[in-house]
Amino acid sequence: MCRLFETIRIDNGIPSNLGLHEQRLNRSRRELFDLNDELRLSEYTRVPEEFRSGVYRCRVVYGQTIVSTEFTPYVPAAVQTLRLVHADTLTYDHKYLDRSSLTGLINRDLADDILIVREGCVTDSSYANIVFTDGRQWLTPDTPLLPGTMRERLLRDGIIEAERITVDTLGRFTHFRLINAMLGFDSPLLPIENIIR
Repeated sequence: MCRLFETIRIDNGIPSNLGLHEQRLNRSRRELFDLNDELRLSEYTRVPEEFRSGVYRCRVVYGQTIVSTEFTPYVPAAVQTLRLVHADTLTYDHKYLDRSSLTGLINRDLADDILIVREGCVTDSSYANIVFTDGRQWLTPDTPLLPGTMRERLLRDGIIEAERITVDTLGRFTHFRLINAMLGFDSPLLPIENIIR
């Protein structure tokens, strides 16, 4: 059976962006399993007492139903460099538990992570969406592999805008950030030169 997951940031006992995670979970259940009942993540993310101080990662694994919920301390990945990887046929349109199609593209001898390019368009890293700045505005590719919950929140709040970004237009930017459910807009600011072609 196909399994998927949601990673939810728990900040001092409070789940972040729970509504957006719930929307994605139920959309995936409709599209993959033809299920129209709505699961409520709040019923599965009750934070145990020992995880109510500090930042934790809550991982909810699911298929047709919720399979498991796990809380672990959050340790950010030390990603400083990305290598452009062209993968025109790669799809990752749901948050599948099996991420081997993504992780198999990483060569840590060349860079910490990858920046995936499909048909000339920039998409995502292996584990996060990306935002770029030219010093005036923040833009995210309008061609993500998987639109993340943090990306959606920042778009709704008007902090970032979506635009077509190609390999050829990367030079117009000065810096980038990786964002995901655990990494907010205060994630490390990295120079565009850290993207290796």
